[in-house]
Amino acid sequence: MSTETTPGGAYIHNIGYRHYDGPRLGRAYARRSLFSQSLRGAYGLGRSAKSKVLPMLLFGVMCLPAGIMVAVTVFTKAGNLPIGYTRYAIYLQAVIGLYLASQAPQSVSRDLRFKTVPLYFSRPIERADYVMAKFASMAGALFILTAAPLVILYAGALLAKLDFLDQTKGFGQGLVSSALLSLLFAGIGLVVSALTPRRGFGVAAVIAVLTIPYGAVSAVQGIASFRGSEAAVGWLGLFSPITLIDGVQSTFLGGSSSFPNGQTPSTAAGVVYAVVSLLVIAGCYALLMRRYRKAGL
Repeated sequence: MSTETTPGGAYIHNIGYRHYDGPRLGRAYARRSLFSQSLRGAYGLGRSAKSKVLPMLLFGVMCLPAGIMVAVTVFTKAGNLPIGYTRYAIYLQAVIGLYLASQAPQSVSRDLRFKTVPLYFSRPIERADYVMAKFASMAGALFILTAAPLVILYAGALLAKLDFLDQTKGFGQGLVSSALLSLLFAGIGLVVSALTPRRGFGVAAVIAVLTIPYGAVSAVQGIASFRGSEAAVGWLGLFSPITLIDGVQSTFLGGSSSFPNGQTPSTAAGVVYAVVSLLVIAGCYALLMRRYRKAGL
């Protein structure tokens, strides 16, 4: 209803507003909807055709080497896959980093830039729901990106009639490694992206956070190995996200290490790697919660 005052008096107009009488689906439905929308958006689904190009291209780049390896294994009748399941993501870390840098800012920066975050919280959804949905969707998108090639490798290994038990065990270990990598990278990418409403700054910052520590750690590890400080090589990997995953998968998931001379961290160091990885994931989640306490004001 609205009223209009004219010289002849006041008129009441019915402009069609009606109360909503349908079911109230509540926070759980809103949280699932936000997760689904964010996960779809990470691959450009439901967005413009231009938005689909980069994520789908990177997804194809991730899967292409796996398809080539399967073809080589089948036609040469090799006894093993050219690369282990847990090592695949380590070798293609650059592609994963580009994907994260392109999609993490898209997931959170636009809400901050256009100040739509308070609109989310005006509905039956709280800050914890928003953070949980965004974190889970980014981790889910990364898991799809890193696990899909492993499915191709596993299917190809079975097609090549490699040992079923060995391949199933390796495939399971690869999925665990991919899940840990997805959670770790999602947390880091979202925290960095949530610091600025400018998507371009977020892209550059995510790339820097992933590449600079890795380059520094690799260089220092090489120097330590050259000088005979082999014990220090294993511990230095704690200071880079990808070497954290490398340390865990090479210690507990049957993978080989990319550290100098293929050195595998000791069991004690591997435990520290796993604990630090979990602490970083939990810390990133806590930082996101803290960030959105202010962003929602």
